[in-house]
Amino acid sequence: AALIAKINGNPVKSIYVYSRPEWTALVTGAKSEVTKVAELKGKRVAVTRGTDPHIFLVRSLAEAGLTEKDVKLVLLQHADGRLALERGDVEAWAGLDPMMAAAEVEAGARLFHRKAADNTWGVLNVREEFAEKNPALVRKVLKAYEEARAIALANPAEVRKALVEATKLSDAVIERQLTRTELTHSTIGPAQADTILAAGLALQQAGVLPANADVKASVDALIDKRFAATN
Repeated sequence: AALIAKINGNPVKSIYVYSRPEWTALVTGAKSEVTKVAELKGKRVAVTRGTDPHIFLVRSLAEAGLTEKDVKLVLLQHADGRLALERGDVEAWAGLDPMMAAAEVEAGARLFHRKAADNTWGVLNVREEFAEKNPALVRKVLKAYEEARAIALANPAEVRKALVEATKLSDAVIERQLTRTELTHSTIGPAQADTILAAGLALQQAGVLPANADVKASVDALIDKRFAATN
């Protein structure tokens, strides 16, 4: 989303990594016979356009030698995508946690295609003007994030309990989501830039970003490491 905003002229910077989640995968129903991406050809796939699951779907199709034109996209919001899958209206869904975890636990959905490396990072962004005028406040916010990250790493059971209370989801769903959420990173740098670039090129291929957009230059302008010392 930050890259799309940047390319569309919004003055934002990406300054901090708060998580390394595997928060999206390709999902099918418990009784589906689909086991690999190539088998989606000609089938209906629910996805929310311009989101991380959409990026993941585009990249997954490309690796299987397919494009969006080879499947029948059903554009829905994430929660509606899950419902469409469970009703049998679509063969697959580009899922997003925690709804994806809930579909697994509550409805027996299967994550038939996973690739953690193709998931994007959890990144904190800031408006350029705000960062220029309030650097001390930005550092204060990042310090709070760092303190929270340290507490979360030291107290996983408390994190799970807090998320259950905040989301009203079951302990089993939250536990499933947390098993694929890594909190050991914080400093933004080349690894995040590479992932954002790959995501941007996928969105450009899908027509979400203009064909003439310089994605690489936009990524370079988006990443701001000046607050890295805070981490």
